[in-house]
Amino acid sequence: MSLVASSPTQTVRDLVALTKPRITLMVILTTGGGIWLAPESMSWSAIVLTLLATAMVVGSANTLNCWVERESDGRMARTKNRPLPAGRLDARLALALGLALGALSVPILTLVANPLTGLLAAIALVTYVMIYTPMKQKSPAALIVGAVPGALPPLMGWTAATGELAAPGIVLFGILFLWQMPHFLAISIFRRQEYERAGIKVLPSTRGTPAAKRHAVIWAGALVPVSLLLVPLGIAGGLYLAVAGALGAGFFVWSLAGLRAEAGNRWARQLFLASLVYLPLLFAALAVDVAAS
Repeated sequence: MSLVASSPTQTVRDLVALTKPRITLMVILTTGGGIWLAPESMSWSAIVLTLLATAMVVGSANTLNCWVERESDGRMARTKNRPLPAGRLDARLALALGLALGALSVPILTLVANPLTGLLAAIALVTYVMIYTPMKQKSPAALIVGAVPGALPPLMGWTAATGELAAPGIVLFGILFLWQMPHFLAISIFRRQEYERAGIKVLPSTRGTPAAKRHAVIWAGALVPVSLLLVPLGIAGGLYLAVAGALGAGFFVWSLAGLRAEAGNRWARQLFLASLVYLPLLFAALAVDVAAS
């Protein structure tokens, strides 16, 4: 692929774009949530360095993912204008950035937080880049594998503060893990043709849209009780219980609506948007509940 001449400013913008800043911001927020909910406290300097290093891990994973998938990205409408498939950035520069961020972030987390948090970061990075990314071309089960690194940030925040795995941190992991399933299944339904052109195996393509809808219902249903576990664990109280119950029930009911034969791409887009509303409202309710207690 021939490179398109870019200004230094554009090159910097493209390097930042490889790290997927919006995803990175969400990871910082969920990691910070895990730190805040933990019973032990950290110094402000340790919190800042932990969040920065976590952002670097995510940036590394996203950059290396873009490097590996630069050809398939060029075959999808929503990704063809990314820096690498569009030819605005040298692939070697992207690879160097991804490797550098990964090489720096894991040791920083190990030293600033603790070895357990560093280990979780390494697991997230390796799983996302070396297992999930190539698996997408072979099996729709890649979605389950990819949900693991996506769900680790709040658990990493918890372990950074406490130094140990504990039930509340694992429940936070479970909420993020389960939420991702209907979220990405919805995307795979209304972007099915794009994924097929890129050679990515998604459930609607391999087993049909009805199967993908059923899986979305199962995962959305499992999300409800898991999200409520923070109450008996003593992390959240009545406000969170009410909001989490209402949000979970609404999300589950909307996933059930997809079982109708006439529910198609419009429903899938609405479920995707509902997932984007569900998660921030859930964590906002959790934050308000904990702050008020």
